[in-house]
Amino acid sequence: MKAATVVPGKPELSAVTELPDPVPQPGELLVRGLLVGFCRIDRDVTEHAHGALPPGQDRMVLFHESVGQAVHAPAISGFQDGDYVVGVVRRPDPEPCEACAAGQWDFCLNGEYTERGIRGLDGFGAQLWTVEPQFAIKVSPGLGALGVLTEPASVVAKAWEQVDMIGRRAYFAPHRALVTRAGPIGLLAALLGVQRGLEVHVLDQVAEGPRPDLVRALGATYHTSLDDLRCEPDVVIETTGSGRLVFEVLQHTARNAITVLTGLAGHHRTMPFPAEAAIDNELMLDNDVVVSSVNANLRHYKQAVQALAAADRNWLESLISRRIPLRNWTDVFDTGPDEVKVVVDLQA
Repeated sequence: MKAATVVPGKPELSAVTELPDPVPQPGELLVRGLLVGFCRIDRDVTEHAHGALPPGQDRMVLFHESVGQAVHAPAISGFQDGDYVVGVVRRPDPEPCEACAAGQWDFCLNGEYTERGIRGLDGFGAQLWTVEPQFAIKVSPGLGALGVLTEPASVVAKAWEQVDMIGRRAYFAPHRALVTRAGPIGLLAALLGVQRGLEVHVLDQVAEGPRPDLVRALGATYHTSLDDLRCEPDVVIETTGSGRLVFEVLQHTARNAITVLTGLAGHHRTMPFPAEAAIDNELMLDNDVVVSSVNANLRHYKQAVQALAAADRNWLESLISRRIPLRNWTDVFDTGPDEVKVVVDLQA
């Protein structure tokens, strides 16, 4: 079989590699890979050595956003041959911490988790891959190959769950949501906000092209400046990773607002804060909450599949701006400003 492989930190060695067909372990699924999605993490792995090679390997199969069809599904797996399948990215550490042992590996305490296509495990960018049934998500035939959007949708499903959980601290009846940046994560966050019946606003710098159209097709409102917002959002889903923008947004939120950070600006764990008085005025006195959210666990993948299944299929199709055949997969690094979600067709 062929696979998209990389050596982390050495993009010049990225290639299509011929690998032996994988042999599933007892109980595992064997999956024919259909599509994989490209995101910033894939660039970080390839160009900046983010993550780590699997033990004993000198190359790694890339990509963590997946969808495929089962070609071998043991009876005990709960799957059938032909089922559309998405692989879960993160795995709990070998000697699980309390969070991993409870199935909350997205909150791993000791950092010893592994991740498909990122850290210590081959990814899904291969024409065949295997997966344990407990880390596989079934996708409806109606959604089919659009299940490649499940992993990014799981990230925003978790973000919205954080809003729900924090909102229960007191009276919280949100009416308006703001999503920053109309990239794949932002557009999916807007989708889930609309599905919740909220008035959704999306902020981005791009004035023309598919992104504003995709926002408006949801029934949401598109803005290119915070000054044009003219409302105070109760919920903010922040996807840019810009600390400066976060604190500009906080000056426009309603009282008791909840802001969820899902974007990554870099590899540092610190964020520059404004003056102490600004923190007091914008956060404490308004009872605001700012929380970070990253990765997802099984229930978020299941929530994502449900949200995608309820969405307009034509709208979801419009998110995929380009399909690249596996033989040219490195073209994913040459994305243009009008791109939304670029995918690699593993069978082309």
